[in-house]
Amino acid sequence: MDVDWSVELESEDPTLAVPWVSEDGSQRYYDLRARPELLLYVDEAAQHRELGEFLTAINSANSCLQSAKCDVWASRELSEAEGIYGAACKRCSYVDLFFAETAPRMDFPQHEEFAKKLTTLLKRAPQISAAAEFIVRRAHYEGKSGFYFTFELAGYGDDEEDAKKRWMIALNLIANAILQLSASRVTSAEC
Repeated sequence: MDVDWSVELESEDPTLAVPWVSEDGSQRYYDLRARPELLLYVDEAAQHRELGEFLTAINSANSCLQSAKCDVWASRELSEAEGIYGAACKRCSYVDLFFAETAPRMDFPQHEEFAKKLTTLLKRAPQISAAAEFIVRRAHYEGKSGFYFTFELAGYGDDEEDAKKRWMIALNLIANAILQLSASRVTSAEC
């Protein structure tokens, strides 16, 4: 799996507000850590069981992160750079993640360090046709400025089923890596 991290802090870059509600009110932030039963209201999790399992793991007490937003889609539009996978299509997703504890949310160096450790750990994973990126961005938590991660994932394949399988494997590897790093943060009292 190809994995990398980056930082997007320019004024025109995406930001996140927690809590959030869509303009039409049809979608909103659910605190899945405090109320796991609200996962039933996350349409993407209902449509994609694997994403639901990822969100359950990430929002558990064993994780130092929690989720804010997500989406999943399939595409046959591949960039020139994605040609290295020799694929016809991809399964894509993103999940916006933030630290469960308040203090780390405001600490850019902790975001940077977590992203570095996570990508280093994931580079040890078996090579599959998948690519992940963790992007550190600005966030607003009930009036306080801080940071969050956008986790983007793509699984590549000859057909949609093949791309979905690789996406599922990568999603599971990433959930396990996040839980592993969370356990080491708790052990070292960083979280």
